[in-house]
Amino acid sequence: MTETTIREKYEYREREILSDLACLSINSKGRLKPEEKCTIRTDFQRDRDRILYSKAFRRLKHKTQVFIFPEGDYFRTRLTHTLEVAQIGRSIARALRLNEDLTEAIALGHDLGHAPFGHAGEAALNELLSRYLPKERFLHNEQSLRVVDYLENGKGLNLTYETRDGILRHSKGRSNLGADDSLNKNLPYTQEGRIIRIADRLAYINHDIDDSLRAGLISESDLPKEAVNEIGLTTSQRLNSMISDVINVSSEKRDISMSDKMYGILNALKDFMFTKVYTDSAAKAEEIKAKRMIGSMFEYFRQNPDKLPREYINRDVKLERKIADYISGMSDSFAIYSYEEIFIPKVWNFRS
Repeated sequence: MTETTIREKYEYREREILSDLACLSINSKGRLKPEEKCTIRTDFQRDRDRILYSKAFRRLKHKTQVFIFPEGDYFRTRLTHTLEVAQIGRSIARALRLNEDLTEAIALGHDLGHAPFGHAGEAALNELLSRYLPKERFLHNEQSLRVVDYLENGKGLNLTYETRDGILRHSKGRSNLGADDSLNKNLPYTQEGRIIRIADRLAYINHDIDDSLRAGLISESDLPKEAVNEIGLTTSQRLNSMISDVINVSSEKRDISMSDKMYGILNALKDFMFTKVYTDSAAKAEEIKAKRMIGSMFEYFRQNPDKLPREYINRDVKLERKIADYISGMSDSFAIYSYEEIFIPKVWNFRS
C-alpha cells in the first residue's frame, strides 16, 4: 500500500476547504515542461518558492517604486510593494476561500520584469526597443513572464500555467477599473489572478499616497475629500475599507469585483496621483537622467555587443532584445554603477 505524501494531504485539504471557484493545485494545467511532482509541496507552493529564491526577486529590493534615488529608508521599493500586494491578495483569498498559495505566487512574481528606475525605465526601454524592432515592445508584465519562462538561471523557472497567466495579465496600465471589467477579454484565467489584478492597484495607490505625504509632495488636505470622507484618511483605514468591499462584493457576485462606489473612489485616487505625483511632481525630476542613462547604455551595447554578459550573448534572440533583457534586469544601483563604468573616466591617483 502506497503511503500518502504530504503534498497529497495538502491537495485533499484544498478539495475539502476551498470554494468551488478556487483553482485547486491538483487541477493545474501543468508546466511548460513536465516535471515529477514534489512529495511535500503542491504545484503552486513550488511556484511560490521558486520565485522567492530567484535572483530576479532579490533584485526588487533595489528597484524603484515611484521615487528615484530616494533619501531615507522608509520609501517603498519594488520589493516592499510586492510584499504588500501579496499580503492584500492573501487576505482577500483567505476570506473568499480561494487558493492562497496561487495568489501569493502570482503576487511575488508579478513585477519581476520591471526595469530599473520604475516606469521611467520601462518607458525608455519600450521606446528604444520599438525604435529598432518595430514589432516588439517592452512592457513590464510581459517581461516578468520572460523572466520566469526564459531568463532566470538561463532557462526559466518552469512555473505552472496559472501562475504564468496571473503574472502576464495583472497589468491594467493607466485604465480605470470598473463593473464592466468582467467583459475584459484580457482578465486572468483564475479568480486568484483577478485578485492580484485588483490588489496591485490597491497596494500602489495607497502606499504611494503614504510616500508622497512623507516626501511633502502632497498634503492630507489635497486628497479628494469624497474619498477621505468615505474610506478614511490613513493608509490602514483606506485599505481596510477597500479590502472589505472587495470581499463582500466578490462573495455576492462570485467573481472578483468591487462596488460601483468603491470603483469610483479608487479611480478618483488613481487620477489624483497621476496628476499630482506620477506625471508632474518633484518625484519625476530625476526621470530625465534615468532615461538618458538607459538610452546611453542601450546604444553602447548596440555598438559593443561583445560587452554583454555571456549568457545574453548566447541567447537566440535579436540583439536589441538581448540588451533590453540585460538592462531591465539591473537594479537601480547596478544600472548607475554600469553607466559610470562605461562612461565616466577613472581618475588615477599615482604616487610619485
